[in-house]
Amino acid sequence: MNDFSHLDKSGNVRMVDVTDKIDTSRIARAEGKIFMKSETISALSDNAIPKGNVLTTAKIAGIQAAKKTFEMIPMCHQLNLSFVDIEFKIHSDFIQVNSIAKTKDATGVEMEALSAVSVAALTIYDMCKTLDKTMLIGRLSSSKKLVANPITSWIIILKWVLLL
Repeated sequence: MNDFSHLDKSGNVRMVDVTDKIDTSRIARAEGKIFMKSETISALSDNAIPKGNVLTTAKIAGIQAAKKTFEMIPMCHQLNLSFVDIEFKIHSDFIQVNSIAKTKDATGVEMEALSAVSVAALTIYDMCKTLDKTMLIGRLSSSKKLVANPITSWIIILKWVLLL
């Protein structure tokens, strides 16, 4: 018997059936980096990129990507996202892209958080590529995950706050 939930008994791919799962509050965080020349960082920080405000555009693109994740990832469930946000931390030679996604649903929200970071980074790349041919996107990861049911919510939330 195969325990991988995306495969049936014959080994064929399938969407996981979450019909009988109870909706719970779920939070996922993801992060990634886009490495670039310091001159590109300076131009971006000074809002001197010819295509416009890069980080605002990247944030909007990332949030939109999270909302459309189920359309891009074949076995991903459509979720009712209750919150998505993206933050950027500018360093001397890279920008760190952080996202958070929240839902109250029957399945996790990690793919939405990862999609948000990925598309935000791709948008930065697209808007800066005329200035910097050396950019590199990497270090994409899902960093934290929280699933809370009504009985243990307060314990998990307390642990979550302490880990931040």
